[in-house]
Amino acid sequence: MEQQITQLMERYLSIVDVYFPEVHLTDVIEVIILTFLIYQIMIWIKNTKAWMLLKGIIVLAVFILVAAILKMHTILFVARNSVTVMATAAIVVFQPELRRALEKLGERKFLTSVVPFETNRERVRFSEETMDSMIDAAYSMGAVKTGALIVVEQAIRLTEYESTGIRLDCMVSRQVLINIFEHNTPLHDGAIIIRGDRIVSATCYLPLSDNMGLSKDLGTRHRAAVGMSEVSDALVIAVSEETGAVSVASGGQLYRNISREELREKLTSIQNKKTDTNKLIAMWKGRHHHEEKTDE
Repeated sequence: MEQQITQLMERYLSIVDVYFPEVHLTDVIEVIILTFLIYQIMIWIKNTKAWMLLKGIIVLAVFILVAAILKMHTILFVARNSVTVMATAAIVVFQPELRRALEKLGERKFLTSVVPFETNRERVRFSEETMDSMIDAAYSMGAVKTGALIVVEQAIRLTEYESTGIRLDCMVSRQVLINIFEHNTPLHDGAIIIRGDRIVSATCYLPLSDNMGLSKDLGTRHRAAVGMSEVSDALVIAVSEETGAVSVASGGQLYRNISREELREKLTSIQNKKTDTNKLIAMWKGRHHHEEKTDE
């Protein structure tokens, strides 16, 4: 019976001539990489001006297809000789978006969640005292309508924005933050950058967001907060000078008029992110140490 089934299958496959390709591990890895890159490119195109560029390219492609069907040789000649120029122009025009896309790609932590790279690198994490100082200062300034812009650095180093301001090196405290943003003081204009438990720079210039979806009643301070969160993984606290409301920008999103508890949750979330990484490294080191003791 089994022999008859085998012969029947062989006869069927010989008639249909089914082709089964040989799949290797490298093929699977290649498909996964291409899928990830294509997905990231689609997300980037959707969230930036590149969507307008893509629509323009589609319109030009349709126009050139019509010209090819109708054999408009002059238009086809111009199109062939202008491809290189147009590609170069697109790179120049969309240079900020391309840079932002590469920065976002570099932020991905899926490899470090499996293999603890850079285990000897110092991991900066602000303390509970620093968190309390930022929260107390933000709402104290909001109560008297003192504008403020506080950038909390995470994995991406903000060296280029740090250099636009005045270098500092002081511990974060409620009194220092309030004094910096007090009206008519030398350091009140611009943003401060906090790295770990220290203020590293003040009066910093931040990039403004060109997101057209932001509310029209937002001023430069809030657009700078969103712009900073678009080009980095920093969490930015903005205190409105007009209303005294406290807002937070993270990942290109602005959370307006949040409560003290909500601000603490957002600061705790970036604390936990670093804590989880540190725990993973500690577990890996402990396991490695245990294996060494077992071998002995």
